[in-house]
Amino acid sequence: MADSVQYQVRIRLAPDYAAIARHDPAHEKLAPINALLIEHDAQLKCQYDAFADYVAQAERDGIEHYPLYRWTRETIENPAKKERYLEAFTLYVNGDEVYDKALADSLEADLHALASDAITDIRKFDTNPAHNPQPPSYDNS
Repeated sequence: MADSVQYQVRIRLAPDYAAIARHDPAHEKLAPINALLIEHDAQLKCQYDAFADYVAQAERDGIEHYPLYRWTRETIENPAKKERYLEAFTLYVNGDEVYDKALADSLEADLHALASDAITDIRKFDTNPAHNPQPPSYDNS
């Protein structure tokens, strides 16, 4: 199973930087982060926006095809969770949401070395279900 485990790096941005990253990602205040992203062929995706996109897609296609619809909708409608997820960003590498450990390790190390006041937290996650809480199952029908 170890060979099939993939990784993902997520960061939390200070509130003012998070707002800039969502609405003006090329802003000069983000230049050090953007240079690092270019070096790793990585892009930031706000977790709140990703959740909202998932909900909108489910509502277009039919929620019965989206097992996380109800949980995700409840999450983005909760003001405290919304605030938290507006500051959380997933790093996609080469367009992928999850990637090999070597890529994740390199990206994580370079983010730590950046030591930017914009970044308040850096975490690496893996796809092993034993390491991740599973959302409750809902009947979307």
